[in-house]
Formats: sequence, C-alpha cells, structure tokens
Amino acid sequence: MPEPVIDRERKVEGTTAPPARPISRRNMLLFLGIGINAVAAALFAIPVIGYIFAPARRKTMRTDLAWVSLGQLSQFPQGETRLATYRNPLVRPSDGETANIACWVRHVSADTWQVFAINCTHLGCPVRWFPQSGLFMCPCHGGVYYADGARASGPPPRGLFTYDYKVENGQLFIKAGQVPTLATPPSVASANQPQRCTCV
Repeated sequence: MPEPVIDRERKVEGTTAPPARPISRRNMLLFLGIGINAVAAALFAIPVIGYIFAPARRKTMRTDLAWVSLGQLSQFPQGETRLATYRNPLVRPSDGETANIACWVRHVSADTWQVFAINCTHLGCPVRWFPQSGLFMCPCHGGVYYADGARASGPPPRGLFTYDYKVENGQLFIKAGQVPTLATPPSVASANQPQRCTCV
C-alpha cells in the first residue's frame, strides 16, 4: 500500500491566522457615525452638567466687595446730581471697560443721598440728567423721571432703580454687588405714586 503524502504547506497554512478582511464601507460609516454622535453628545452634555452643578460651586461674594466707594463726599455738592462710576466687584479679566458702571448720585441734604442706576426702567437704556429742567430723560423712547427718581412720563413702568448707600470716613459707598433689577423696590418717591392705568 502506498504511503500517504503529507502536504506540509497545507498543514502550516492551517495553523496561521486567517488573512485580515478589509473593513467594509458599511462598518466604516457605522464607526464614524458612532464617533461623531459621541463627540456631539459630549459637547451638549458639558454645558448642561455645568448648569446643573453651578449652584454648588458658586462662591458667595465677600462682604468687603459688596460695598464700593464712589469717591469723597466733596465730589458731590449738596443740591446737585452728578455722574459717578465704579468698578464692578464681580469682574473677570475679559470684561475690560464694560466692568466700569455708571450711576447718578443726588445729594439731597446734609446726610441724605440718592444713588440711581443709570438704566431706564423701560428697556435699560442710559438716562441723562438735565439740570436745567431738573429731570432725568431717556433718549431712546422718551422716558422721563423727576429729580427724586420717580416716573414722570413715557413708557417706563416705574421709577429709577436705586442703590443702597452708606457714608464712612468721608466717602460715599454703594452696595455694588447687588445690581438693581425689577425685583428691587422702586425709589421711595416712585413707590408712593399711583399705578399706571392697565385698561384695555
């Protein structure tokens, strides 16, 4: 009987790994789609997670930053209203000149002051003081306020926003960390005014 011939090449081929198949177009597009979706999900999730955890990492403002000096009392003569500026205590390096905030200071009597935000209560445009007429006027939509900050006429729904103030060591300080908004009570004179008609 003849001896069986052993095919050594076939035996060697059987022990080696099969040749790698090239990735099909379908699989390549599947992996590419999964990768793009993962990147998009991460870009969407980062701000959402930051928003959710922001209250936990929010720092309370130091009490020494809450009060900011507007300058010496001599800068604000009695019976006059003057423009003053202060640097926002909650400033970032990228804020630049926008961190300088203007306000109107009215020296009513010896130890009575009023400090008004420069913004109109209608849409936030800057109001100007006209000493000739004794009025604050908004150039954008015609809002007018009396010298004490009360609403005189035009579209504003209320009087000017006021800052809390204190006098120490011959300087006038305002609570600058608290920006006046619609939640802030109106000036005292404005609070006593009758409400605007809301008739239809």
